[in-house]
Amino acid sequence: MKEFTMRITNETGLHARPAARVVILATKFKSQIYALKDGEKADLKSLLALLSLGICQNDQITIRAEGKDENRAVKLITMLLNELNQQ
Repeated sequence: MKEFTMRITNETGLHARPAARVVILATKFKSQIYALKDGEKADLKSLLALLSLGICQNDQITIRAEGKDENRAVKLITMLLNELNQQ
């Protein structure tokens, strides 16, 4: 298992468009990938599941992956989230 915790700093949080970009990227990996926030867990390959976390500005989330490509999955998804934080 590989995980990374980060804070979402984008003032609009993780709304539909950026969340869709994250889901599209997550679906490219074989690993099971989750986002965790405040004790809730969402499958990162499901847009509805990710949006159900209601990730807002300054929320802390953890990206967790388990599987063959877990290191690459966490690395690339974290890079995308950092990019989205800059927008």
